[in-house]
Amino acid sequence: LAKRILDYDPNYKFIVVGSGDMEGKIIEKAAELDLADKIIFTGFLRGSELDQIYQMADLYVIPSISEPLGITPLEAMRNNTPCLISKQSGVSEVLHHCLKADFWDINKMADQIISILKYPEGYHHLKENTAQEIKKFNWDEPAQKCLSLYKKWVK
Repeated sequence: LAKRILDYDPNYKFIVVGSGDMEGKIIEKAAELDLADKIIFTGFLRGSELDQIYQMADLYVIPSISEPLGITPLEAMRNNTPCLISKQSGVSEVLHHCLKADFWDINKMADQIISILKYPEGYHHLKENTAQEIKKFNWDEPAQKCLSLYKKWVK
């Protein structure tokens, strides 16, 4: 995916956050494709460090299907960063204003990213919709409902 984007515009950089069993293979693949100077591997981040990465990013890409309802796209959107997510992820069912592709379709992902890079007005539209959509996700209402039920049952 990174190679295809860099073939379009070699000025982009990629940040890979997190660690796990695939980390070594991803680093090896980046070196094999001669992309070591274009991809930054941060390891595991949390809190304000993670928020800084989201805020620096033009787009958050998570083609993973291993997170049934991953919250990282919501975190990215909270930081005003549009997302590209896997259609097969659980979060795909609740997010509407983001790019979506099948997790195996690297070409479609690359095409979507390149078209967002090519057409700034489309990118800004996506970013505005992202900002509006994330407003509907908050903990206040569910917490109040939970508290109400708890108080009702305790009596």
